Amino acid sequence: MDELVDVTITAEDADWLAEFTRHLVEDRLAACGNIIPAVRSIYRWEGGVSDDNEALVILHTRKSLVQAIIERANEKHPYDTPQVVAVPVSDIHPGYAAWVRDSTQ
Repeated sequence: MDELVDVTITAEDADWLAEFTRHLVEDRLAACGNIIPAVRSIYRWEGGVSDDNEALVILHTRKSLVQAIIERANEKHPYDTPQVVAVPVSDIHPGYAAWVRDSTQ
């Protein structure tokens, strides 16, 4: 059975991230996305340290769909190098796992 993962993606604009997430859900690449509209990101980029406000989405999906999500982010995301990180889900409510599988393809 296909392993489930959580995929995190950040973006500068929460509204852009919501629309991006809506398309992923509509296309059955993710069962849902939980958007956190305000996170503070501190990171090294282009030789310096940046400190920016961003939004974060946590997508619930199948591991087999991660590459398609990365490809979609490469096409649509405003960042040159978007953060797209998949983390395996080790434990999950059986009913929720079934729903994620039923909601994705």
